[in-house]
Amino acid sequence: MSSKEKSPLQLYNSLTRKKEEFKPLNPPFVGMYVCGPTVYGDPHLGHARAAITFDIVYRYLKYLGYKVRYVRNITDVGHLEDEELEQGEDKIAKKARLEQVEPMEVVHYYTVRYHHGIDSLNCLQPDIEPSASGHIIEQIELIKKILDNGFAYEVNGNVYFDLEKYRKSHSYGELSGKVLEDLQAGSRETEGLEEKKSPHDFALWKKASSSHIMRWPSPWSVGFPGWHLECTSMSTKYLGETFDIHGGGLDLQFPHHEAEIAQCMGAFGTNPARYWMHNNMVTIDGAKMSKSAGNFVTLEQLFEGDHELLEKSFSPMIVRFLMLQSHYRSKIDFSNEALMAAEKGYQRLMNAVDLLEGMKAPAEKEGGQLDSEIDSICDRCHETMSDDFNTAQSLAALFDLVTKVNALHNGQIETGAVSQRAFERMRETVSGFVFDILGLKDDAAGSDSKTEELVNLLIEIRAEARQRKDFATSDKIRDDLQKIGIRLKDDKSGETTFVIE
Repeated sequence: MSSKEKSPLQLYNSLTRKKEEFKPLNPPFVGMYVCGPTVYGDPHLGHARAAITFDIVYRYLKYLGYKVRYVRNITDVGHLEDEELEQGEDKIAKKARLEQVEPMEVVHYYTVRYHHGIDSLNCLQPDIEPSASGHIIEQIELIKKILDNGFAYEVNGNVYFDLEKYRKSHSYGELSGKVLEDLQAGSRETEGLEEKKSPHDFALWKKASSSHIMRWPSPWSVGFPGWHLECTSMSTKYLGETFDIHGGGLDLQFPHHEAEIAQCMGAFGTNPARYWMHNNMVTIDGAKMSKSAGNFVTLEQLFEGDHELLEKSFSPMIVRFLMLQSHYRSKIDFSNEALMAAEKGYQRLMNAVDLLEGMKAPAEKEGGQLDSEIDSICDRCHETMSDDFNTAQSLAALFDLVTKVNALHNGQIETGAVSQRAFERMRETVSGFVFDILGLKDDAAGSDSKTEELVNLLIEIRAEARQRKDFATSDKIRDDLQKIGIRLKDDKSGETTFVIE
């Protein structure tokens, strides 16, 4: 029996709050929908956490032999500044107004930036990436279904979901655990509250004011769809009225995902997804990331070291490796110390991969104790990944294999102590997990620290030469480094730094 067969995939279902064995609706086909970005700013660590989380899910499902259709949307209309109260400007329209450009210029620019950042992290692209503005017709048709079924009402050109009517026959709040009565007690007066039957009825269609740039004709008014509606429209269009996995950040559980469930139940009488998955949040030095706190870090700033909180730049693979060191349902804290530790761990892992690829397999022989140990660790790699995609524990198992690889390389373990079968299994497991499942790659930037160490060593040798007044050697080191694009800078205190040009 293979490791895959011994360890059936278990995943934590946010809806039932327990781990369940994954059983797709129509095996070997799997449908997965993930809420993508609202494209009005540069991609940041929060975007990276969600992208990497569901990239791992996508990769592992494919590794297990499933044929996956992965749909991740682009939100380019309808996402208002205050998403819970549905107040304020459309986030993209506001950006367009401030920059004096067309909204779709904002959308295109930041969609390209998002793709560049996420591609740098070696995330596989989704199979379909629909946009909200490209599915206005589908959203209007969905509203008609909800209205026909009696779960929505129109007033003054706006269409609202009727939560009180819905709650008479359906539960609401199961996914997030929110209780509407508690929320209502502390709610503020909201725009359009006087025309809603209940303060928590959410908009399916909003009539556009004369100043609103993004607007489309509908049976009710010239306006725009509510933010929650797009995901219901696009997920069901490409995956069916019920599909396997719906994913997103924990911050989307309420109100976004609760509204999605209500809309789907109101239109089709079904919960859209059988398994709901949510990744936890990112903190910076223990604090929630926010622009007002000054700890908001974009991926570009991280990759270039261009932020006051960063001591240096960190390559995309270091960022990915750090995220993999935590389970996706746990919070993850970014700090210089954590990133530097991840850099060392990543380099140790990639060094072992290089050593293993360069080793010759031993001659075939009977297996012994070492074979049993290797088999057990390889099994653990699969067991932990099949236990709700536990990348942290899978990495721990991989590092146990790294210890074996280093011991074989250093002669601490005789090559003859392992059979050819076990050796090849170790090589296959390491390669499969590092590259195919965890999505790591031998990042050229991952060798930046080695370059830095070598240049600093040359700077030390040059400083010693200058002390001996051996200016010929000192100048040669400076000039030769300049030829390969490394410029040395000597300050008045005698310290030397370098810039890679």
